[in-house]
Amino acid sequence: MTAIMEVRQLVKHFKRVQAVNGLSFAIPRGICFGLLGPNGAGKTTTIEMMEGITRPSSGQILYKGKQNNPAFKQEAGIQFQSTALMDFLSVREVLQLFASFYQHSQPLPHLIEQCQLGDFIDQPATKLSGGQKQRLLLALALVNDPDILFLDEPTTGLDPQSRRNFWRLIEEIKQQGKTVVLTTHYMDEAEQLCDQLVIVDKGQIIAEGSPRDLLRSHFQDVFVCLDSEDLPPDWQQMESVTRQGRQSVIASRSIEGTLQALMQSGAKLHSLQVRNATLDDLFLKLTGHSLRE
Repeated sequence: MTAIMEVRQLVKHFKRVQAVNGLSFAIPRGICFGLLGPNGAGKTTTIEMMEGITRPSSGQILYKGKQNNPAFKQEAGIQFQSTALMDFLSVREVLQLFASFYQHSQPLPHLIEQCQLGDFIDQPATKLSGGQKQRLLLALALVNDPDILFLDEPTTGLDPQSRRNFWRLIEEIKQQGKTVVLTTHYMDEAEQLCDQLVIVDKGQIIAEGSPRDLLRSHFQDVFVCLDSEDLPPDWQQMESVTRQGRQSVIASRSIEGTLQALMQSGAKLHSLQVRNATLDDLFLKLTGHSLRE
């Protein structure tokens, strides 16, 4: 699959700190590509270099096979995590203003329908709710009908229903053949939306691949979860048992065997849950902490 964007041996220094240390990856056209990493891992710096906001210390960033491709500014859409909207302008007027910045823009009625802005299109842009503002910011990132779309933690602070509505919009954008580059602190979001992931820590790539392939390569176990107070003391010392908040998590390759052993040991099973490995588990295994810490 042809890469729409490629990063080669990317390095970024800030005085004595090397924030990014030789990153290389390619983003195929038409996928949702996730860049994940904890705070301080170099993820944000990498994204800013890809967007053209920050200059790399060394390395190459290629867009459609070319370095410093002038087409990038017209063909990229960026939704920042936080954007200040203009006072005294309505949602419609903000859309019209941003559309005027580009040589080519999408018809505004299409954007209004796609991002579900119709109910508040003539309201002041600074008076929107969190979910409404995120939909407007997405529309602004789409106003130039971009080939590649950068979304920086787009659902942070949204309620669960607004998040899932936003996911549906991103799925629709993917179906149009656009490439989406996503950063997020929500592992369920990455698992739901991303076709390919790169996980960075301390400025370097520590894992890459599809969510399914990454989980299959790192986990053969399922997880049996109980409230820690329901687990007998002798189980707490087992190597296969880890603490996650108030829960104890048992890595098991035989659910039936583990459940039988728990019942024989007198464990209380009213809090029992059985689940497969998730990207949260993967991140914890690779870095020693969860992404949202």
